[in-house]
Amino acid sequence: MQNGRIAGAGLDSTTVEPLPEESPLWAMPNVIITPHLGPGTDELGKSIVDFWCDNIHRFAENEPLLYIVDRNSEY
Repeated sequence: MQNGRIAGAGLDSTTVEPLPEESPLWAMPNVIITPHLGPGTDELGKSIVDFWCDNIHRFAENEPLLYIVDRNSEY
């Protein structure tokens, strides 16, 4: 892709995840990177919205949030 032999790519997953910040893929104008949700369904979209709405409500009510990311463990 860097030399134009391949016109472009849409990547839903990569060999290393999460993709490192220094990866040249991030800067390539002919690459689209999605957050590993390609096989998702309409129902998945609804559940994500429900999750966010629940966490927004929890935040507003000063309640513990769901599925907090442990930045030290990287998950």
